Amino acid sequence: MNGKSSNQEPRVFILSAPSGGGKTSLARALADSCEQVVISVSHTTRPPRPGEAEGVDYYFVEPKDFEQMIEAGDFLEYARVFEHHYGTSRWVLEGFLAAGKSVILEIDWQGAREVRAAIPSAISIYILPPSVDVLAARLMARGRDSTSEIGSRMEKAANEMSHYGEYDHAMVNGDFAAALTELRQAVLAGQPPLSASGLNIEALVHSAKSVRLKNLDAANL
Repeated sequence: MNGKSSNQEPRVFILSAPSGGGKTSLARALADSCEQVVISVSHTTRPPRPGEAEGVDYYFVEPKDFEQMIEAGDFLEYARVFEHHYGTSRWVLEGFLAAGKSVILEIDWQGAREVRAAIPSAISIYILPPSVDVLAARLMARGRDSTSEIGSRMEKAANEMSHYGEYDHAMVNGDFAAALTELRQAVLAGQPPLSASGLNIEALVHSAKSVRLKNLDAANL
C-alpha cells in the first residue's frame, strides 16, 4: 500500500469497506465527536430506508435527475451498487473544504479510484472485518436482508476486499472503540493505522470467496 503523510489542514479522507464492515458507524462517530470533520452526503437513486433522512443520510433523487447531474458534470465520482446509483457532488465537497472542514467520503473501491485521480492528496483507508464469520454475523444481525441477499453481499465483499492494496492504509474494525480511536488518530493526527499489520488479508479475502449460502444458516449467525 502507498504511504502518504498527513497533517491537520482540511483534506479529503476516503473510507471504504465491505457491506457490514462498519465504515458508516465509524465515520459518524468520528464526525459527531470532532467538529472539524464532516461526512460528505452522497446522492443516490435508491429509496430511503426507515429512519433515513434527506440531506442527512443521502440526497435521494430520481434516476432521471441523477442522469442529468452526470451530464452536467456535477459528480466527482459515481457508481452503480446493488441496482442503484450513488454519487459524490464535487460542489458539496468543495464547500466543506472551503469552510475549513476535513471531509470523509464513504465510497467503494471504484469511486475511490476516481477520487484519487481527481484529488491526489486524498488519504484512502480500507476498513476490514477481523474475520469472515464476524462480517457474516454483522450482516445477519442487521436483519435487513434475506439469507440469499446476504450471500450475495458476502460474494461482493470478497471482490471489494481484494482491492485493499490500492489504498494508502488498511485497518481492522474488530473492537469498535479501538477502531474509532485509530481512525481519529489517522484523520486528526496523521498517524497511520496499524491494526491490519498482523492480519493475513489475502487469507481473509480467500475465505470470503469460499462462503456458501448454506453455510450462513448452518452457522446460525
